[in-house]
Amino acid sequence: MIETERLLLRQWQDSDLVPFAQLNANAHVMRHFPSTLSRTASDALVHRLSIAIDDNGHGFYAVERKSDGVFIGFIGANKSGSDLPFAPCVDIGWRLDQQFWGCGFATEGAVAVRDDCFARCDLPEIVSMTPVLNTESESVMRKIGMRKEQGTFTYPGMPSEHPLAEHLLYRLTRNQWQTIS
Repeated sequence: MIETERLLLRQWQDSDLVPFAQLNANAHVMRHFPSTLSRTASDALVHRLSIAIDDNGHGFYAVERKSDGVFIGFIGANKSGSDLPFAPCVDIGWRLDQQFWGCGFATEGAVAVRDDCFARCDLPEIVSMTPVLNTESESVMRKIGMRKEQGTFTYPGMPSEHPLAEHLLYRLTRNQWQTIS
């Protein structure tokens, strides 16, 4: 569990399933992903994310707003698939319900996760990736001190002509983090 001034990042609970499924079914929230998720796929994702937290001691945490306990999405860092050209890696990311955009929650939670990755988990590096079109997530990456890699890459398994195929990669090493924290 990670706590910030306004957020609680925690293990997933059954009460998160419905609001997370609604978030994943929202075409605007999911516009930078190949498709929305069905309720079954969303529930399966929660199951995988929960297991990853238990297995690794970190992952994509469920996030609730402390002031009222409302579930707002996820923020965390998780081991990424071996099919990525820069694997193995731990990817920091976020997905918040649209009504919570523009409040600074993604940045606040991502800073806490970034610090946890280096201070508690003793990781040498974290990465973050996003489609070139996702300028909002790229902004969060910059705000938390990550550094943009040169060039782009095609996300594995996605046809190169797909509008979401071209991705940016950001990195932050432990040494770089020590200079900003």
